[in-house]
Amino acid sequence: MMDVMPGSFLIKCNLAFTAVFVTMSIVAAVAFTAPWKPIGVAVSLSCFTVGIVAFLWGYWTAVQRSRTDNISVAALYFLVDDCAPQSVARLMNGALGVQVVVAVVTAISRTTTDGRTGSTLAFGVLAPMMGLGLNGLWGATHGTFAPRQLGDSGEVPLQEPASGQD
Repeated sequence: MMDVMPGSFLIKCNLAFTAVFVTMSIVAAVAFTAPWKPIGVAVSLSCFTVGIVAFLWGYWTAVQRSRTDNISVAALYFLVDDCAPQSVARLMNGALGVQVVVAVVTAISRTTTDGRTGSTLAFGVLAPMMGLGLNGLWGATHGTFAPRQLGDSGEVPLQEPASGQD
């Protein structure tokens, strides 16, 4: 069924990357030894990088669409207001929610590293950028938005002194 969904590749990527992030975060938090801590950091930074690229790509695409479509930030990044089918919104926002919960829980599970303040698990809080970015990219490329209503009025609204406008 997922193959017929619009943007199924982005959905599958989000779910796969989320599974890798969750698995590595839990292994790194439980084992908390030399080979797993750096791997957890690398996975978190990779998710963050994917998220930044997807976010910028989605934002650029949304700006292009905003000339003809009325795009809201909430609809774009959280797939609300019928921007996406319920099944897509549930999967994408569910993955984002799992990323946030796992990132916070694993980050606070170990507050110290070898006697020093802080933990390598704190890098996990960067990973939910992936879910946010992939949501935005999905919304910008496959989302449904209302058409922009352009008025033909050439009038300039009156500015009263009380309005505080210059």
